[in-house]
Amino acid sequence: MAKTSYIELGRADRVIRVPILYEDRSVIAIDKPVGWLVVPAHWRHTARNLQAEIEAAIAAGAFWAKCRNLKFLRYVHRLDADTSGVLLCVKSQGAIEPFSRLFELRKVRKLYLAVVRGVPREQVWVCTLKLLDGIATTGRVRVDPRHGLEAETRFRLIKSREDAACGQISLLEAEPVTGRTHQIRVHLAASGLPVLGDNLYGGRRPSPGSHQFPLGLRAIELSYTDPFTKRPVRIAAPAEAFLNEFGFESSDYLIARMR
Repeated sequence: MAKTSYIELGRADRVIRVPILYEDRSVIAIDKPVGWLVVPAHWRHTARNLQAEIEAAIAAGAFWAKCRNLKFLRYVHRLDADTSGVLLCVKSQGAIEPFSRLFELRKVRKLYLAVVRGVPREQVWVCTLKLLDGIATTGRVRVDPRHGLEAETRFRLIKSREDAACGQISLLEAEPVTGRTHQIRVHLAASGLPVLGDNLYGGRRPSPGSHQFPLGLRAIELSYTDPFTKRPVRIAAPAEAFLNEFGFESSDYLIARMR
C-alpha cells in the first residue's frame, strides 16, 4: 500500500492536509500549520488541538495512518500555536524518551526565520536574557535577571527593507540554544525588534485597512543524530511562501546562507 505524503487534521468538511517533511522508522516530521496548539490530547480548551486530532484520526482508521500501519504518533517538542514549520513526532512509546532527551540535552539544532519590526545594530549577535514563564497566570513570559531561567538565542540578519505599513522590517535567522516558552519572541521584543504580527510582546497593531501580517516566525530546520541508528538527520521546511508573505525573496535567504 502506497504511503501518503501528508497527514490529515480535522473532520468532515474541515479536513486539511499537512505535508510530511521527513519520515523514517522512528519519526514523522510534519509542516505544522498556523493556528494548531501542540498540547496533550486531554487539553480541551481549543478545537485545534493537534495531538487530539492525530489520535482521533488514528483511532478512526484514517488512510494516512492505515497505509503506514501506524498505531501511535506523538510530538516530542513544541511550537507556538501561531508558529508554523518543522514539528517532530515519534511513532512509538519507546521512542519518546530517546528523542525527548535529544531536546533536553540540547542536541537538536533548531533554526527559525523571523521577520521583525526595525533593523538590528549588529549583523550577528547572541541574546542571553533570563526568562521567567508566567503563562499560567499572566499569559506572558518576561525577562527576569534575578528569578528567570537561563536562555540563549543566536541571531543573524539576512536582509532589511522598507514596508509601506510597518516602516523598516528585517528578516533574521534565529537559533534557540535553549528551549524556553516564547523564547525567540521575548528575546527579540526585549532587543527592540518585536516579531511582526506578534501583539503579545510589543508589536504594534497595523492600522485599519492595512495588510494583516501573520506571526513572522517559522521553524525551518531541525538537525540531530538519530539516537537509534546514530546517523545524522537534517529536516527542512520550505520557506518560499513565508518569505513572500512578508515581501522577501527566496534568493535573499539562499544568498545569506552561502555567506
